[in-house]
Amino acid sequence: MENLSRVDIFLQVVKQNSFSAAARYLNMSAPAVSKQVQALEHQLGVKLLNRTTRQLTLTEEGALYADRAKRAMDDLREAERQILDLKSCPTGLLRVNAPLSFGIQYLTEPIAAFAKQYPDVVVEVNFDDRFVDVIAEGYDVVVRIGTLKDSSLVARKLADCPILLCASEQYLSKHPSIKSPQDLTDHNNIVYSKHGNRAEWQYIDKNNKINKVNLNRSFAANNAEAMLAACLQGLGVAQLPIFAAKPYLTCGELVTIFSDYKTHPEPGIYVLYPQNRYLSARVRLFIDWLFTCIDEFKLDI
Repeated sequence: MENLSRVDIFLQVVKQNSFSAAARYLNMSAPAVSKQVQALEHQLGVKLLNRTTRQLTLTEEGALYADRAKRAMDDLREAERQILDLKSCPTGLLRVNAPLSFGIQYLTEPIAAFAKQYPDVVVEVNFDDRFVDVIAEGYDVVVRIGTLKDSSLVARKLADCPILLCASEQYLSKHPSIKSPQDLTDHNNIVYSKHGNRAEWQYIDKNNKINKVNLNRSFAANNAEAMLAACLQGLGVAQLPIFAAKPYLTCGELVTIFSDYKTHPEPGIYVLYPQNRYLSARVRLFIDWLFTCIDEFKLDI
């Protein structure tokens, strides 16, 4: 353990770039810090630091040792935290963010059940359609629906989330039949206005080719609930996520159009979390909990 203490002291000197600053941080005297670093150098048989009255720099051997030693110490601390987690029940604050409509419809009960199962975890839930900054805003877990861009976050796919072209029987009975995607240009269309979405429908046709058609926008909304309400009122054709449309497709209030085509790109439902090598027990258990709930989502028709 004495050697580990010396390594910790050396790494703190490197981090602070100063013996005196490291000594203050470690609540030691500067001579004692210097003595421990010298003892480490003697043990290794190499010089780790170049010291002058004005500057402190790593030698080539010192830079190599500092890099490897930091990773080793991080591994030891991670192992210690994991062992402590295994010995105790999960505790602490768990901050979760998810899209508004999907969250209310599918996540409220699973999250409440998780909170009941782990009463020492303080769950804080925020449902909205804004793309939150996971790191800056301090979220532990974020659920997102879409096609993900490259990110420093870890992403695990919960389920597919097809976007369906839907209309009410009321609307279809009063307007010309829709036989091809191009016919949509002559119809009222309900479009999603969030994140700069254009009034268009991109789709993969029967020949597996990507096409698009520009739409006549008659109603726009930044959430699925408002789009669904407009569609049910017969205001036009809407591109609805399956989780919003499914109950109304099942009972016949809505019908799908071009069910043999796929909207492109087809989004998924993802769980995102910061790319830490160590996940706290509460975060790990919550993510596992969401995956046990996938079958309850029943996102198919």
